[in-house]
Amino acid sequence: MNTKKLRTASAMLVASGLALSGCSGGAAAPDDGTVAMTFWHNSTTGDGKQYWDDTAAAFEAENPGVTIKVQAIQNEEMDGKLQTALNSGDAPDIFMARGGGKLGDVVTAGQVMDLTDKITDATRTALGDAVLSALAVDGKNYGVPTAVLPEGIFYSTDLFDQAGITDTPTTIPELEAANEKLRTAGIEPIALGAKDAWPAAHWYYNFALRACSQDVLNEASASRTFDDPCFLKAGEDLQSFSDSEPFNNGFLTTSAQQGAGSSAGLLANRQASMELMGAWNPGVIASLTPDLKPLPDLGWFPFPETSGGEGEAGAMMGGVDGYSCFVDAPSACPDFLNFISQKEYQEGYAAAFQTIPASQDAQGAVTDPGLVLLLDAYNKAPYVTVWLDTLFGQNVGNALNVAVVNLLAGQGDAEGIVTAVNDAAKKS
Repeated sequence: MNTKKLRTASAMLVASGLALSGCSGGAAAPDDGTVAMTFWHNSTTGDGKQYWDDTAAAFEAENPGVTIKVQAIQNEEMDGKLQTALNSGDAPDIFMARGGGKLGDVVTAGQVMDLTDKITDATRTALGDAVLSALAVDGKNYGVPTAVLPEGIFYSTDLFDQAGITDTPTTIPELEAANEKLRTAGIEPIALGAKDAWPAAHWYYNFALRACSQDVLNEASASRTFDDPCFLKAGEDLQSFSDSEPFNNGFLTTSAQQGAGSSAGLLANRQASMELMGAWNPGVIASLTPDLKPLPDLGWFPFPETSGGEGEAGAMMGGVDGYSCFVDAPSACPDFLNFISQKEYQEGYAAAFQTIPASQDAQGAVTDPGLVLLLDAYNKAPYVTVWLDTLFGQNVGNALNVAVVNLLAGQGDAEGIVTAVNDAAKKS
């Protein structure tokens, strides 16, 4: 893995993202010497949910007296419920980390444990400083990554064949031409779960990645504003692309990852040909196919290049999944994060979630053809930019996402995206 990644805000990969009942903020050891912790994650079904249940049980077996209450909460509910729990002081001991501005805000609020001296040498060696820096603030570690999640376009090779598409698109005009062939063949081109906002916003992020230089993205990460004209160009490029009608019918009311009618479900059931998503997508799709198995014809290609932009060719958007400890969590919490970083559990994570593990030692477990292509592109990328909503923090990020949906719905424009971000930044 390239160690040049994650060294600046725009080169940093960050975490992506349950019921409030039963959380155990800062669980202290009772008089009998036992320790009880609560663990929140976002895998509500299938192999991922089972993985966390089994891994927590394995940790308990190796640490007598420690119990972990595992709670699975739907991904789109994570941010709001976690923020409420953190603000109440009754947060879970172990919770999904959010990097960039989101992590910075939690650190500033004093709600997360400094893990710098609690991450073992074995964990540091397995993950590497570059990946660990994804969940660092001012040189201190506040989380441990579990998966590397660069993104691009996943697609059905069978549907491409049906439409007579022989090569994956490398430019936006080529993508538009492929969409036209798919429409002619009676196939929905691109599935988009705009109901959840963030999947729609990822299209804007990638147009911004192509339009803006790395330096400009770094500057924006510090100011949390869109002052450079390239951000307006990104919105204009998205508007132009949207005008070609690339997305599934009803995309504004389509969810992203819940059920056969979601954008992932449309691809899983070959009702649409493509979806822009991160490296977690093969696992989500596998949970939504008719036989609950991986989609055998799932391929992947990078977000196409655009003309007239300042972004470096091959640059990618991405993030990491990771976990943090509440500031008052017991010492068993960092012990658990070191435990799940071992090769055995990282390989199990890769298999259960059909994704790319954070540990370089475990990346041999990646066998899905699409993920192999994605991992190769990631390792060759000149830089990887964090998703903009995570980078800018929850308030500014939410304003950005809503503004993108408004553009796609015909209720806003490119200038509205820039204005929404800058206005939200003034209030944050």
